[in-house]
Amino acid sequence: DFPILCQTCLGENPYIRMTKEKYGKECKICARPFTVFRWCPGTRMRFKKTEVCQTCSKMKNVCQTCLLDLEYGLPIQVRDTGLSVKDEVPRSDVNKEYYTQNMEREIANSDGTRPVGQLGKAPSSSDMLLKLARTTPYYKRNRPHICSFWVKGECKRGEECPYRHEKPTDPEDPLADQNIKDRYYGINDPVADKLLKRASTMPRLDPPEDKSISTLYIGGLGDTVTDGELNRFLLNRSHFYQFGEIRTITIVQRQQCAFIQFATRQAAEMAAEKSFNKLIINGRRLTVKWGRSQAARGKDGGKEGVSEMGTRLDPIPGLPGALPPPPALDEEAPANYFNLDPSSSPAIMNIGLPPPPGINPPPPGYGPPMFHPMAPPVPPPMTMRPPGTIHYPSQDPQRMGAHSAHGSRHTE
Repeated sequence: DFPILCQTCLGENPYIRMTKEKYGKECKICARPFTVFRWCPGTRMRFKKTEVCQTCSKMKNVCQTCLLDLEYGLPIQVRDTGLSVKDEVPRSDVNKEYYTQNMEREIANSDGTRPVGQLGKAPSSSDMLLKLARTTPYYKRNRPHICSFWVKGECKRGEECPYRHEKPTDPEDPLADQNIKDRYYGINDPVADKLLKRASTMPRLDPPEDKSISTLYIGGLGDTVTDGELNRFLLNRSHFYQFGEIRTITIVQRQQCAFIQFATRQAAEMAAEKSFNKLIINGRRLTVKWGRSQAARGKDGGKEGVSEMGTRLDPIPGLPGALPPPPALDEEAPANYFNLDPSSSPAIMNIGLPPPPGINPPPPGYGPPMFHPMAPPVPPPMTMRPPGTIHYPSQDPQRMGAHSAHGSRHTE
């Protein structure tokens, strides 16, 4: 009696409460009364209910609520196109009733867990469907509808309103016009048309010109995938071992990637073709790319702005540019460590240092001149600091944390 639902329609909460109403409504496809289930898939979500009967759901292997395929999570039109299935379901009342009775008889004779009709005879997988299949549930589809009173500016419930206070989509958008019967029969489905256009423009993984490369790069493993789990997935489940002999498997857990080297180039090309954009581990779609040869890796290692995979990286805005090269050192030129004007007199650079701790400084006016006579007058010293100019905080004996005068050393 439990409804046939996908994970998205059930919600993320494993404990849900459903209401059951026998023969509550008519099926929107075959117009026969069926048992209606109603539940809330989660907090701040709208209540959902079954829309079609279980017989119509089993004939197409779809969810009773969203009418998406239970295996790939795709519309019926996309699935039938990928599997090359032409399931012509009659639409007139008499023929539809006769066809439904025959399908119920066929379902009763089977175990009830597999699709029947033309879909049951179709191949089990397709490259296009594996590329377009959704790997994780899309709970955003369960959100409440948009509040029509808020759109008109008349909603007075505020945050207590169970509907969404958002701007509606463009009514000219083809996705805004969807019909449940067209979705079920696989015709005139705007969502399916969008996915099919996406499939035609998806990138391809071309093999490199260097025939010596037989290594594939597997990225995006995630922190949760361990070495043992990855080895079991790659070897025991024959995801790569079925394409040919594997020479080595190197797993770099810190960078969340792995390198698989095949014994032959033909096996590597077949593995890349069958795995690109279709390899999924723990609900995560992995990145499959070709490795690089050792010569190209050493040649590109010194290039600036090139990643480990050889792709050119765009510069990050806001960062300072490269530093200019240092000037050529001249042995005869004097070392100018403080970037002072070379035209200034050497006497200006004769900077007086404070006396070491324990020795009283001379009174003002009795000590040697600290600066050149032509230099501007120095402002009076601060009260807690001896006279003289101090250039570095480490030369200040009165600083916090300095050694005391007794039993300490002062390094000039």
